[in-house]
Formats: sequence, structure tokens, C-alpha cells
Amino acid sequence: MFILPHLRAVLVTAIFSITIIMISVPVVVFALVKLLIPVPALRRAIDRLLDAASNVWITFNTWQQEHTLPTQVEVEGLSNLSRAEWYMLIANHQSWPDILVLVRAFNARIPGVKFFFKRSLLWVPVLGLALWGLDFPSMRRYSKAKLAHHPELKGKDIEQTRKACERFRHHPVTIINFLEGTRFTPAKHSQLQSPYRHLLPPKAGGLAFTLAAMGGQLHRLLDVTIYYPEGIPTYWDYACGRVKRIRVHIRQLPIPPELIGDYSEDTEFRARFQQWVNQLWAEKDALLDTLIREENASRDKIN
Repeated sequence: MFILPHLRAVLVTAIFSITIIMISVPVVVFALVKLLIPVPALRRAIDRLLDAASNVWITFNTWQQEHTLPTQVEVEGLSNLSRAEWYMLIANHQSWPDILVLVRAFNARIPGVKFFFKRSLLWVPVLGLALWGLDFPSMRRYSKAKLAHHPELKGKDIEQTRKACERFRHHPVTIINFLEGTRFTPAKHSQLQSPYRHLLPPKAGGLAFTLAAMGGQLHRLLDVTIYYPEGIPTYWDYACGRVKRIRVHIRQLPIPPELIGDYSEDTEFRARFQQWVNQLWAEKDALLDTLIREENASRDKIN
């Protein structure tokens, strides 16, 4: 029946919403206590409690996705992960379910996940409080036009990145960066004249600023490729259970010291860093080509 997938989506969304509200209460309480206590050791202890609360949410929502949705997430490359390591995670970005897929794929095998979010999300009820309490860094990007009228704002975004990352030096974290900066669509692919078949051009600056701000403390790169064999779904498609399979490929790479530098002022370093990112993206594009060929060959055998 047509209505059943929609009832499933309502149930899944309701569980997500209720658990976010439930976890937000202790998170905000812990965060307010941390704000009022100036003792560094106690603040770090509260950070561990906040990460534990986040991991409880991740574990529960992974469980409920596995039991309320028929989607099979096939993951390669989960070996040798540690919750005691600092990770930088990059991934291609195609749809709202990407975050849920990443959470489900790793399922608390890595330390607390952090990602930069638009400052406007701070005003979203409940969600904004949870993001603030969990120390998710907010960002504010300035357009070229605004910088032209307000040159004093130049470098403010970099300074915000540095301050945000300072909070992550004392306990392991995983910082997520979707290098494309926006979700993939054929229209955006055409508009940006992307040199890649399945990806938008990567934006290297944010990654370079984050690595520099962490001062070499991010030792490992998790390069994640998400592939939807049945086509890129919407959130509602995912929540309805219409997505039967998702493939996630993970590879771990070292982050060598030569990737830490002054991206904004050192033109030689910037060119070298962009070349490194472009190579990663070319390899990711080739991997997606391989995954698509495998899926087409499998369908041809069935037919």
C-alpha cells in the first residue's frame, strides 16, 4: 500500500526528533555547567560526558535505523579505527541522508563527530541548543562583495576556524568536512563545469585552515565515498525505506606535516595543497566509476 512507506517515514522522523530532544536536555545542562566552571580539568571531564551522550544517541539511532528501515549499508574499510585517535573525515555530499549514513557506517567506532554548521542553525529550536552544547563549531562566510565594503572582516572566518578548533585539542574528535561545500546535483555539476564525472569541484581552503588550526594534531584522514546504487535519494525516500542498498568505502590516509601551512598567504603551499586535494578527488571519482560499473555488471547478470 502507498500509505505504508509514508507511515514508516513519519515513525522514523518522530524517533529522530524525540531522541534529539531527549539528548538535548542533558547536553545543554552539561554545557551550561561547563560554561560556569573555569577549572580546565573539570571542563575536560564534562567534554567527555558530552561526547558520551552523543555516542549514546549515535548508537541508538544506528540501532533504530537498522530495525525500522530495510536499507542495507555495505561498508568497506572499518578496520583499525580507534576512539583514541584524532581524525579528519572528508566525504562526497549528495543528499541529506549522507550524515545519517556516516553515523550508521561508523557507529561510535571513532571519537565524537564534529562538523562546521551555518551560524543561522543556532536559532533552530532544540537543534541549535544541541549543536552549541556539543561544541559543534559554527561558521560565517563573507561574500566578496561584503569584504569589498568591509575589508576589516578579511581573515575573520579563518580566525573563527582557529578558535573553534582550539577546543578540540584536549580530547579526540572526528571533524567532518564535505569538501564540495554543497550537495551534488546535475545542475550544479554543469554550472560549475566540474572536471569530475560524479563530483563537484572540492574546496580546499576549509580543510587547509582546519588542519593548520589543529597544529598537526589530526593525524589520520578518513576518505569516505558514499554511493547510492539506485540513485541519489531524498531524506523522505530514505525514511520511507525506499533505499535498498548503500555502499560506503573508507580509506585511511596519513596527514603528513607538509600539509600544514599558511593557505591564505603562501601561494606555493596553496598550490601544493590544492593539487593534493584534487588528486584525492580524482581517485574518488575513479572509485565511483568502478562502483557504478560493478552495479551495472551485476544487474546485467540478473537480467
